[in-house]
Order: sequence, then structure tokens, then C-alpha cells
Amino acid sequence: MGSSAAIVAVLLVISLLLYGVDGSLPNCKLFEGSWVYDASYPLYDTNECPFIEKEFDCQKNGRPDKFYLHYRWQPSSCKLPRFDGEDFLERLRGKSIMFVGDSLSLNQWQSLTCMLHAAVAQANYISTRTGGISTFTFPKYNAKVMFSRNAFLVDIVSAPNGAILKLDSIESGKIWKDIDVLVFNTWHWWLHTGRKQPWSLIQEGNVIVKDMDRLVAYEKALKTWANWVDSNIDPTKTRIFFQGVSPDHMNGSNWGESNPDINCKGKMLPVHGTTYPGGHHPAEIVVEKVLQAMTKPVVLLNVTTLSQLRIDGHPSVYGHGGHRDMDCSHWCLPGVPDTWNELLYAALIQN
Repeated sequence: MGSSAAIVAVLLVISLLLYGVDGSLPNCKLFEGSWVYDASYPLYDTNECPFIEKEFDCQKNGRPDKFYLHYRWQPSSCKLPRFDGEDFLERLRGKSIMFVGDSLSLNQWQSLTCMLHAAVAQANYISTRTGGISTFTFPKYNAKVMFSRNAFLVDIVSAPNGAILKLDSIESGKIWKDIDVLVFNTWHWWLHTGRKQPWSLIQEGNVIVKDMDRLVAYEKALKTWANWVDSNIDPTKTRIFFQGVSPDHMNGSNWGESNPDINCKGKMLPVHGTTYPGGHHPAEIVVEKVLQAMTKPVVLLNVTTLSQLRIDGHPSVYGHGGHRDMDCSHWCLPGVPDTWNELLYAALIQN
């Protein structure tokens, strides 16, 4: 072998050791980075997804700008693997993945079904809903992509004096045990009050109260969920992810606006740079604290900061309620949840 060929071979080996065959660093900090414009995005068109929820289809709902469709997440120190839907389904062959959580989990589930359907457009699919579980099946791969609506993860039970949020009970966990990949999420509903609050009382043990600090209640519920995972999940059979905290953009002072009443309406560009002026989300800190104390392996899809930067990504007046409603919590599709799923894919192939 000539000296030039030998040098090339050595460099190739070093490159593979450092970066891996997919071009990503094995110990890459995937969640630290910034948004860059990329004309090759989005990964799909909603016209390819006849099953998409109307509330997420911002273009069909009349959103006039398109810049938000073309942003790609770029980690600071490495490369995020390009999403490969066929490879994802091959890895999922004969298995199931379930998103468990609120409407942000629905947002992510809808995103993944669109990404996979666009990648294997010729493959048949079956979409069903039974009770609170929606299932999107690809018969060719015998693969199921599922969504279970469960806004709090812990139980809400009916009682004569009103619905009770039980911070130390997870009866619904029975349906999670036979799933191969579980992606959990909860936060969005913990701050609801008034008519949007689906419970009247909070219970822990034998103590029942009218209300408590919602962040404290959130932490207690997450610890109950963590104990359930530690006691019931076999990590050789089931992989666990926690989606992280999806932020809203209702207070402009969090991203440097002089007027806090400014929200996501009319925003067409992400926040520039790698850090969010408003700092860490308080619920994100709680999630990290609870996960660090667990005995079973759970991968945190730490999407909070990268999502905080996307003040432009929400439906605003182009969601389910049109100009009668302002949605700065959910995300347009295509959009930010596609990146959550790219990061999920990266975590699956790196491990």
C-alpha cells in the first residue's frame, strides 16, 4: 500500500472511531445547538398525510409564511443523523412504540406517522382508535405507532364530591407493560385552572386537598411514575424515553420583547443563537431531578431549550380555533415535533 493510501486509510479509521458510520459523535450533545435554514426541509408535505389533525396543519389553515418549514436543528459539536423512515420501520419490525401523554404527545405522534408514511409512501397503513388509544399500523413491517392520551400519567378517579387527581396512583400503567418503546410526556395540563382543570381535588395517601403548588404536585406525580417504571419495566425488553417539557410562548419578555403581552402571533423566525433569554423552564429542572434518581435507564429527549428558541413554530391563529383562538402551545406540522422525532431516531440508532 502506498503512503498516500495508507494515510487515507488511517484517517478513515480515525473518522469512524470519532464520528461513527452515520456521521454523528457517540457522545454528542444533541440538544445543544441552534436552528439553521435548510431548503431541503421539511421532511414531508401535509398533503401526503391525509390523516393529520386539522389543528396542526397551519398551511391548510391559511398561514401565509413558510420560513418556519425550512429550519433544521444543528447541534453545536456534531451532526444530527438524517431521519431514515425505512430504517426506523425496520428497527420497529414486529414491535410497537407508544407515545403516552397529552396533546403535545399527540403532536409528536402525528409528526412521526407523517414522517414514516412519507418515507414509505407505497406501504399500506391502518389507522384505528379504541378507547383512548390510537394505533397507526404498517402491516408490511408488522409495526405499530401508538398514542395513549394521558395528560397527567397518574390517575384521575371519579368521586361523589368531584374528580380526584391521585398523585400516588398509576392504574393505567397496565397497558404500557407490553410495549417495546415508550415515550412519556406530561406538563401542559398541570397549570390549567377553572373550566380547563379536569379535577376538583388532589389526593396523596389519605390526605385530600383542594389544591397545592402545581410544580410540587407535578414532582410528586413524576416520582410516582418513576417508581412505576423502576418496579415494572424490564429494560432488556422495553426502552423508555421521556419527551421533556414543551414550552409555550405567551409572554414576550421571556425572549427579550419589551412588552410581555406579545405572544407567538406573527413570529416568523426562531430566536437567534444557542441560548434562550428566559432561561431554564422550571418543569424541565424537576424532570431532570426525578430522572437522575431512577434505577432503570430512561433517555431524556431534552427538547425544552431547542423548542424555546422556536417562537415562530406555533399555530397561533392558524390552529383549530382560527382567529377566535390563540395557540402558542402546540406546534405546526411540519415543524418542531419533526425534530423531536429526529432526536428520538438518533437516540435509537446510537444505542
